[in-house]
Amino acid sequence: MSLRAALAHPVRYGSLGAGMLPVLAFPAPDQEWFAWIALVPGLLLMQRAPRAREAVVRGWWFGAGFVLAAMYWLIPSIGPGLLLIAVLFGALQGAVGLAVWCLLRPPLTVRRSLAALLVVPSVWVVTEFARSWQALGGPWALLGATQWRRPTQLALASLGGIWLVSAAVVAVNTAVLIAVLADRTVLRACALAAGALLLAAGPVAFALNPAPVTARTATVVLVQPGQTPDGTVRLDAAGAITRDLADRPDLVVWGESSITSDLSRDSVTLAQLRALSAVTGSDLLVNEDARKADGHISKDAVLIDPNGIQDRYAKMRLVPFGEYIPFRGGLGWLTKISKAADQNRTPGHSFHLFQPVDRSGTPLPAGVLICFESAFPDLSRTAALQGAQLLIYQSATSTFQDTWAPAQHAALAAVRAAETGRPAVQAALTGDSVAFDAQGRQLARMDTGGRGALTVHLALPAATYRTWYDRVGDVVPWTALAVTAAAAATGLYRARARPRADRSATVSEDAPSPAR
Repeated sequence: MSLRAALAHPVRYGSLGAGMLPVLAFPAPDQEWFAWIALVPGLLLMQRAPRAREAVVRGWWFGAGFVLAAMYWLIPSIGPGLLLIAVLFGALQGAVGLAVWCLLRPPLTVRRSLAALLVVPSVWVVTEFARSWQALGGPWALLGATQWRRPTQLALASLGGIWLVSAAVVAVNTAVLIAVLADRTVLRACALAAGALLLAAGPVAFALNPAPVTARTATVVLVQPGQTPDGTVRLDAAGAITRDLADRPDLVVWGESSITSDLSRDSVTLAQLRALSAVTGSDLLVNEDARKADGHISKDAVLIDPNGIQDRYAKMRLVPFGEYIPFRGGLGWLTKISKAADQNRTPGHSFHLFQPVDRSGTPLPAGVLICFESAFPDLSRTAALQGAQLLIYQSATSTFQDTWAPAQHAALAAVRAAETGRPAVQAALTGDSVAFDAQGRQLARMDTGGRGALTVHLALPAATYRTWYDRVGDVVPWTALAVTAAAAATGLYRARARPRADRSATVSEDAPSPAR
């Protein structure tokens, strides 16, 4: 189909607009209640498609609209590249359109309605799982993240990760759609009852799954220097805030790119940081964005005490276009019309826990990740399995300061806390700096307009504590993939069987009647 023909269908523009509606449930609009019904207009357009192919196209347009609205703040970084991302990621949602059309087109039956409650959420989760791979850019705006302010709903994340929250949200939307389409009172009532049960699943899980027992406590200070013109002013501002701390915390955390030189070679800056650690009586966790001795640029979390550098971790999951350009040979021209990375950062290769020492001299095992890495469930889960009692994220989103990006990013720490059963904190250079307890409840926050120190007191679980998600991992998306594959195989089988049945019926009608 030509582009001109594709644009000649006004209903597809409606699908594009419908795809933008669910974004209102994400930060910063934060209308999280809307997520439970926001998909219904788009799903209805897919269901009303005259043919399966058109349902796929409408699903595609819906997905493109969702990506454009959810990631609009990328325009300064990648310019027109956002359109390409929207088209590519939007195509995944075509499978959702096909599933809705096949299962919920007239006449609506109880059997196909029940199948839709299982298959449609499964297909949606598979699309989220697919675009969450680092090779495709990594996860962002997964539907389950809309519930970051609702610990009762995030309880599902402790069982099956963010994927289970997404599945529940899509299943409720599907139930509402069935209730809208049903022409029988019994079917409509059953659909609404199913939706109510799915909506209550999170609160029930929250009630039955108490918070982890506190094994120890820790006081952490998150330093937010605010907007600064260059690295030197940033260092001075963060240093002044740290030096003026009234109380001695267990750990002081600075944001991503808080240091712009290689501390292994910059003895002057390192001496300043060592002195700061000595003055505060606390270990200092900074972040280094600098060219190393081998000529490569990397972003490293660096732990410092009065004796010097104690540990280092290099960021492994880099931001596409922001920290590297995929296929730079073909897409490098984006740097001329946007703020895309002029040089590729070099990723790290392994993850390990940091062991800062608290006020009592006891090691505090912490999983330290950098900015975009908070979006990846597997990294935080790895930290939990290695025995982290605390998750720490160092962030810098100043490029997107006046957009929804900082709030969307900060919300991810709540999801990671609920998934792993560990408190999670994020120190951001210009905001949002936040802290959440082990069930994802917000403890403290400093928005993008703030500057100073955010002090949080955290209740930490035992290093051996594990949520169900810690134990089982990504069983939900893999199960969703199996359900999707089974549904696809069943659909193909029936599609092939139908022409044979039609041909048999035609032959039977044309054959002469047997003589009496």
